[in-house]
Amino acid sequence: MNEDTQEEAKVDEILKSGPGGAIALASIATVIVIELWFVFYFAVFLPRGVIQ
Repeated sequence: MNEDTQEEAKVDEILKSGPGGAIALASIATVIVIELWFVFYFAVFLPRGVIQ
């Protein structure tokens, strides 16, 4: 029982720190997607010019 209590205390300590890693990963992925969109926009749409 004592080991279970220690394990639960470790898990509780980890969970108190919050989802920092997940938020950081989501932010990095979002930045990458936005950068790729800009690259696509400037490399594909602008060189084609105005579509008439």
